[in-house]
Amino acid sequence: MVSDMTQDPSGNTDFGFEQVPWRDKARRVRAVFDSVADRYDLMNDLMSAGAHRLWKQFTLSLTGLKAGDTALDVAGGTGDLAAGLARQVGKTGLVVLADINASMLQHGRDRLTNRAIIGNVHYVQANAERLPFPDASFDAVTIGFGLRNVTDKPAALAAMRRVLKPGGQLLVLEFSKPVLPALGRLYDAYSFNLLPWLGRAVAGDAESYRYLAESIRRHPDQEGLIELMKTAGLESCRYHNLTGGIVAVHRGYRY
Repeated sequence: MVSDMTQDPSGNTDFGFEQVPWRDKARRVRAVFDSVADRYDLMNDLMSAGAHRLWKQFTLSLTGLKAGDTALDVAGGTGDLAAGLARQVGKTGLVVLADINASMLQHGRDRLTNRAIIGNVHYVQANAERLPFPDASFDAVTIGFGLRNVTDKPAALAAMRRVLKPGGQLLVLEFSKPVLPALGRLYDAYSFNLLPWLGRAVAGDAESYRYLAESIRRHPDQEGLIELMKTAGLESCRYHNLTGGIVAVHRGYRY
């Protein structure tokens, strides 16, 4: 799996398998999520046969949060992780759901409001690379299926570390590299054939889901992401493979 750790702000970077100017990636990613926002949750259920809910539950089981704590969900989309975080910190705690995409952020707000998750969740439109929060603000930071879409991953990881309190934990839930070759071949066939078909049939947008499949292949593998996290200053970094490594949860701390 190829990573984009050598991105150059003066040159090009990956947008799926395509090379685009560094400054254009965020705009193009925003267009993808503007296109899929209305069907995002339905597509997640269809694409993973509901497994994304189990992956998120496992991630939430690792937070160590307690009542009164503070948590940040970066690239929080339609709010699945934020909802779980809100239950963990309770009415005396605070969760911030941040997303660079206004359409996704609004869907997240609407979904959580409809579920009566109100009062302890705030919503902020923010770039993961330049988080607008003071140092040492949060007991935990999560990012679920968002890091691979960030242009400057080292900057985003450093920003998430910066806003952690000492002893705080970053949890990165993201697609990764299958550990068995046979599973990898099956996963490739699914990603590049069935997934775009589903995108066309359900969301009316095959190209956005082709990009999502490609972006997974350009994301660092398990050990590559560990190295990025360590370089960002995170410590005690480790990961848990889920579904044979199709997904992994990476963990790191600020001490």
